[in-house]
Amino acid sequence: MIFLGAVGMGGYAQLITVLLVFVAVLGITAATTRWIANYQKQQGAGGNIQVIETARISGNKYVQIVRVGETYKVIAVCKDSVTLLGEVPSEQLHLDPAGRNPSFKELLDKAVGKRTGAAEESREHDEQ
Repeated sequence: MIFLGAVGMGGYAQLITVLLVFVAVLGITAATTRWIANYQKQQGAGGNIQVIETARISGNKYVQIVRVGETYKVIAVCKDSVTLLGEVPSEQLHLDPAGRNPSFKELLDKAVGKRTGAAEESREHDEQ
């Protein structure tokens, strides 16, 4: 009976150890991913080319608005080719005034707000 208790305690210790190793590996992976993302962002920063907006047409076909210097070009991006469709005057574009993409937290808050808003509307409709 005492022997079984000692084996059980070893099993718990092994489980805790495995969980700690898993959390450590997960943390190292997250830190490495963040570092690589920041490194790549710095490599592309300050360039003369910036993708402003992308719209998916089909599985592997996209239309993009790209800023090249001070001009805005519209291109079609396919699996094996890129085609210039034309140029768009900057006055016709609806650009974010801050010139930045929203953070993941902002997008998540917006999505959660829509879900809770839809749920409240549904409850109000059911009450009527």
